[in-house]
Amino acid sequence: MARLLLCLALLLVAAAAGPAAGGEPGGGGGLSRDDFPEGFVFGAATSAYQWEGAAAEDGRAPSVWDTFAHAGHYPGNGDVAADGYHKYKDDVKLMEETGLDAYRFSISWSRLIPNGRGEVNPKGLEYYNNLIDELLDHATRKIKTVEVSIRALTPEPEPDAGIERTKFGGIEPHATLFQYDIPQVLEDEYSGWLSPQIIGDFTAYADVCFKEFGDRVSHWATLNEPNAFALIGYDAGVGPPGRCSKPYGNCSDGNSAVEPYIVAHHCLLAHSSVVSLYRTKYQEKQQGHIGMDIFITEFLPYTNSAEDIAAAKRAQVFYTGWFLHPLYYGDYPTLMKKKVGSKLPKFSRGQSEQLINSLDFLGVNYYTITYAKYDPQDAPSNERDFMADASAWTNINNCTSQSYVPSYGLERVLKYLKQSYGNPPIYIHENGFPMRQDVVFDDSPRVVFLSEHIRSLLNSLRDGSNIKGYFVWSLVDLYELLGGNQNSYGLYYVDRASKDLKRYPRRSALWYKDFLKGKRDATSTRACGSSQLVSS
Repeated sequence: MARLLLCLALLLVAAAAGPAAGGEPGGGGGLSRDDFPEGFVFGAATSAYQWEGAAAEDGRAPSVWDTFAHAGHYPGNGDVAADGYHKYKDDVKLMEETGLDAYRFSISWSRLIPNGRGEVNPKGLEYYNNLIDELLDHATRKIKTVEVSIRALTPEPEPDAGIERTKFGGIEPHATLFQYDIPQVLEDEYSGWLSPQIIGDFTAYADVCFKEFGDRVSHWATLNEPNAFALIGYDAGVGPPGRCSKPYGNCSDGNSAVEPYIVAHHCLLAHSSVVSLYRTKYQEKQQGHIGMDIFITEFLPYTNSAEDIAAAKRAQVFYTGWFLHPLYYGDYPTLMKKKVGSKLPKFSRGQSEQLINSLDFLGVNYYTITYAKYDPQDAPSNERDFMADASAWTNINNCTSQSYVPSYGLERVLKYLKQSYGNPPIYIHENGFPMRQDVVFDDSPRVVFLSEHIRSLLNSLRDGSNIKGYFVWSLVDLYELLGGNQNSYGLYYVDRASKDLKRYPRRSALWYKDFLKGKRDATSTRACGSSQLVSS
């Protein structure tokens, strides 16, 4: 389990880190948003269970994440989280003040359809309608005010001069349909993602979302990082629903050697089913875009040996190609089929055809670099888990400390995606740096992380990568997937001791706000292997 956790818990690299020594970061690393092409969006992200709270209010039923959290795996739970259910208007105001173009959130299946299928919860429907309308209304009011001033100065404005701008105004909603939180009732009924029955129920749930919200949601992600979900939930058992088998984890139920492959297969088929529905029934009228978010890390060889170089390539194929090969080429990578054997499910010809090009965009969740080392395996196939099948031992990059993550990994990942999958349209839907939640203001290491990764993003754009947007994880302090309440990625500090969970901007929020305003100042950066900040 430790080997897999090192690969999957990358987002906790600096969970215990305090502020780094050295000078204070400035406002943009010599960059500003003006360096990016017109139409490029900058945003921030959260997810339903991690942000909303109100776990038992207004008809919401438990999800598997509720059950997992209440089992005590990590400090706290999402019963209150950041109380986004009640404080969404305040948080949308923070988004506007920060200057965000877009906001990525997820919809709680068990809030919208508490029984997993059938009757829609009117309170859940009302909440998501209100949230989406608030996103669109905030910036639209600002746009209208600007246009009124323009009209006042223009003797004979065109009759429809303000209509198109108002139509495209607002904070752009990017909605995710599933983020680790299948309704517990479906897990109890047929083991959730382990059953092909999930495909029909997930498609019916998506149909409700498209029908009710699709007139205002511009971008849909069917699934959030299903590759990570399959592994932490069904191999190591350190995330919901907490299934695994020894020696890879200590769970009451599960099979680490087989279940991750089954879950991934059903995720892919559910995705293609939902995309087919959207394109057939909704897309032409609603003019939205649909994709999937994948958790990606850059794998580098632990040494320069031929064995480790090959192990790094295998790890990338297993971890990334596992999903992207079916989505772009209609089948699993040949290497995986050879190494995994009969444990890997097969696609029918019709399923393959439906999978190919089932992405309008690829969402990328990227955090850090990982080293891979050759790890030969003698165990039979039915006793090997995912990374054992890959014959690769993985660890966090030697140049990654608790207070610094080098940004060149993002450029390498984007180049890999460009070369391997036809340069697809990409949104960086998650990118962030964890620190202790009790760091109230001075999160300087996070500022360095964000500024350097945005610089790498620009480098990739100039190198021809088809990147459309970038989202910081996360807007505010959340209940984190691996760590609960003890660590945070938030731009805004949430005072959990206060009755109303008051928000305060950290240094990173102020930096991001300045960057989005177009300020161009020098930012401090760190040289790999150095313990001191250096000027960029």
